[in-house]
Amino acid sequence: MASATPETPDTVLVVDFGAQYAQLIARRVREARIYSEIVPSTMPVAEILAKNPAAIILSGGPSSVYAEGAPAMDRALFEAGVPVFGMCYGFQLMAQTLGGTVDNDGSREYGRTELTVSRPDSTLFEGTPVKQDVWMSHGDACSAAPEGFIVTAATDGVPVAAFENDAKKLFGVQHHPEVMHSTYGQQVLEHFLYRGAGLKPTWTTASVVEESVAAIREQVGSKRAICGLSGGVDSAVAAALVQKAIGDQLTCVYVDHGLMRKGESEQVEKDFVAATGVQLKVVEAEERFLSALAGVSDPEEKRKIIGREFIRVFEQAQAEIVAEAPGDQPVEFLVQGTLYPDVVESGGGTGTANIKSHHNVGGLPEDLEFQLVEPLRRLFKDEVRMVGKQLGLPDEIVQRQPFPGPGLGIRIVGEVTKERLDLLRDADAIAREELTAAGLDTEIWQCPVVLLADVRSVGVQGDGRTYGHPIVLRPVSSEDAMTADWTRMPYDVLARISTRITNEVADVNRVVLDVTSKPPGTIEWE
Repeated sequence: MASATPETPDTVLVVDFGAQYAQLIARRVREARIYSEIVPSTMPVAEILAKNPAAIILSGGPSSVYAEGAPAMDRALFEAGVPVFGMCYGFQLMAQTLGGTVDNDGSREYGRTELTVSRPDSTLFEGTPVKQDVWMSHGDACSAAPEGFIVTAATDGVPVAAFENDAKKLFGVQHHPEVMHSTYGQQVLEHFLYRGAGLKPTWTTASVVEESVAAIREQVGSKRAICGLSGGVDSAVAAALVQKAIGDQLTCVYVDHGLMRKGESEQVEKDFVAATGVQLKVVEAEERFLSALAGVSDPEEKRKIIGREFIRVFEQAQAEIVAEAPGDQPVEFLVQGTLYPDVVESGGGTGTANIKSHHNVGGLPEDLEFQLVEPLRRLFKDEVRMVGKQLGLPDEIVQRQPFPGPGLGIRIVGEVTKERLDLLRDADAIAREELTAAGLDTEIWQCPVVLLADVRSVGVQGDGRTYGHPIVLRPVSSEDAMTADWTRMPYDVLARISTRITNEVADVNRVVLDVTSKPPGTIEWE
């Protein structure tokens, strides 16, 4: 299955050694307006270099360079003439591979640490203070830099906390410059990109749109495409990009599968068509989806069923669209709003574990009859919003809170039924109303409302014993959904939501708050 993802002239590859923050590194590079992608540390150096990277960043990781089976790096990477920046484990690996000394003597540093810069005029640290707070997380320590490297920083516990070799364009730091706890981390990273690697900040929202439109036109040609609108910002922006590229060769299909939140189907039909003028075909498919989901509780199976049924509905819509306009070019392409985090979490971006199958990635049937057009596949959520604004989409669409393609089907822990969906819709609508009334819509990235359908608890309502379901509130703050923290909402808002849900929604007698960050938990429960 081919998909449209535009080419970029300068790409920084982040080699992932199992770091918690690998995706964050890529985001920080993009914030410097340079495109970045993640590759696994298991990728051979020849393949890494074949991607023609403008620079390479080696991430941190949980291993010790001395541990049996620890990830290694071929020396050829450092001799290829490509600028390289090692962070944490990547720093130690660079030091050891090039002949420096890394000690496994228990010299550990975790958390906020004071770094002393010994060469304040160096490539990485020029313009930053001699004393600065950084974020450390390591057990080994570098005590001697490789030949040809200049030591540029140290801490009380680590004599070589940073080194640089300008002639060979090789740089490294023991800390994590990508996290906000490293006060001057973004500046140090940008010094590597702009000064060490000589890159220019040319990757802008306008360039993304221009490159995407060109790639879509080349892929689709004179043929036709359909796009599934889910009600979320991803599919809306993907559709707007494709329409800009091929105009009325695109028909959008909105599948009313019965898994949407209250009032959203009407909102999709009204807001998006009004904003873009796109051709929209609505397919009523609630009964089909509920029948397919009957008796299914496993979340992975639910995702795959929903993804499969989407494709089958699209194939049906394709036949109807062609029949309505005989003689036109065939519909051969399916537009999807797949994002970079979707690819990463489905195991398709880093070579790491599959966290969950995304409906656009792991949930597609093998006999898919369409070629995929995925213009957002390399973007994070905030980047998608910027592209939407560039395309002129209204805030009502661009700033809409993320909503999963499988809809409420993955916010019911247990079997999906019409009755359970209606119950969850009512609870979700109350939560959204109260968050909006409290002015919290822009502060909260997303607030999934989850029904624990297979759980019941004892309660007291109307002086009588009840045995009802719990509702979980999951308000989170995030930049891109790769990491997230639970939002500290005002207690009075939580109290109003809880009171209204238990009073107004039948068969619910308990509301609980999920206070888990990501990691370890995901944003959605399923």
